Amino acid sequence: MKTDVNPYFMKKDYLYNEIADNIANKINTGVLKAGEKLPSVRNLSAEHGISINTAKRIFLELEGRSLIRSKPQSGYFVSPPNYLQLPLAAASQPIPIANNREPDQLMNKVYSTMGRRDLTLFSIGVPSGSLLPTAKLKKEIVLATQELSDGGTAYEPLQGNIKLRRMVAVRSLAWGGNLNEDEVVTTNGCMNALVLCLMALTKPGDTLALESPCYPGILQLAVSLGLKVLEIATDPITGIDIEALKKLLSEIKVCLLVPNFNTPLGYCMPDENKRKIVSLLAKHHIPLIEDDTYGDLHFGTQRPKCCKSFDLDGNVLWCGSVSKTLAPGFRVGWVAPGKYKEQIIKLKLIHSLSSTAIINEAVGNFLLTGKYENHLRKLRRSLTENYQQYAAIIADHFPEGTKISRPQGGLALWVEFPKHIDTGKLYNYALKLQISISPGRIFTLQDQFHHCMRLCIGLPWSNELALKLKQLGKLAKALL
Repeated sequence: MKTDVNPYFMKKDYLYNEIADNIANKINTGVLKAGEKLPSVRNLSAEHGISINTAKRIFLELEGRSLIRSKPQSGYFVSPPNYLQLPLAAASQPIPIANNREPDQLMNKVYSTMGRRDLTLFSIGVPSGSLLPTAKLKKEIVLATQELSDGGTAYEPLQGNIKLRRMVAVRSLAWGGNLNEDEVVTTNGCMNALVLCLMALTKPGDTLALESPCYPGILQLAVSLGLKVLEIATDPITGIDIEALKKLLSEIKVCLLVPNFNTPLGYCMPDENKRKIVSLLAKHHIPLIEDDTYGDLHFGTQRPKCCKSFDLDGNVLWCGSVSKTLAPGFRVGWVAPGKYKEQIIKLKLIHSLSSTAIINEAVGNFLLTGKYENHLRKLRRSLTENYQQYAAIIADHFPEGTKISRPQGGLALWVEFPKHIDTGKLYNYALKLQISISPGRIFTLQDQFHHCMRLCIGLPWSNELALKLKQLGKLAKALL
């Protein structure tokens, strides 16, 4: 039996989440400082036009996230966050020489653990299935089978499912993309989009500029296409060093960046930096491939702009997917290739022809109904809380001198140990305790990051997960 939801209660619930998330964001970004007193329950109620009970509920929610604490007869105060007590991971300093050496063999070893249920997979950068709306997606697949005239057995149009493309275009309004569905081409996940872009723009021997550290899959892809990789110095808060990039422009054929919550550092490039990079690369006729897979996973209240937001002449190829937010196994992605659309469509015809009709229709429906945004709100909250929980345990149980990144979104936490701790060795020891990590060496083609690792924060928090993190810290101390 269908039950109608009272829009009054929906509005109240949305307002409650919005107020709680706004206060949480002010705490996480340092606007509200540790020890600072928050408004009283009565003042919060009056300020936002909410009931006293709703105001109390908001404070209890924030207290549950360990962001505030109550003092009897005094009110609520911002808690001192453990993660801000840890030093910030260092900016990278790769050697400015392009190379195409095979990625470290450790990469294959790490990714061979994918899907193993007997391991705690800190190593695989996707959200756990328990954080995803699996039951709702199953219903959407059934509905898609019914709605498609041929039951989803026929090929899609070459450019892709119109409903999905339209929803990607609609959602681009939130970050200033102002796309229309005709500018979007669907792909089999974001990696497929990156493959098509690199094949369209490069040939073997060309040089590709990347952030450092960089997602291992991109490194493997570049090497497999015969490209030379030029790793650019990268700051853990602001991203790629623009001055370092300027000095190397004459060597670069294409640039590929993940400006919003890149893995493993999790930074969000400032808008002004995005604008400068787009203008700089356009001036030198260097295409920019933008991987925006993590853009919807912001810890703050607003979705960040993309480099594509500042693209005036179609030089930015904006790629995205739902692989890190909704359904990794669905392999649903897209690209808005700007002036390179014709080349991308031609390559899609040759290499994949069509995406899976039923899956794309189901995801298009999910985005259309608003279920996606509701899911994202819950997922973002879980990831924010996980980051704080991870950092608190690292502060208390990892070796002295450990540094971490301060992600502003995404699924990754970058951990930097004292120099003499080898995370390749740590990986082997941890595996014996059913723990899998991503050693820092797999995020580069150069001889660096041996003392670093990436942890996925997309796992459901539990006492067991906390215990595994503590065990990891104990193993690291044993390597001192």
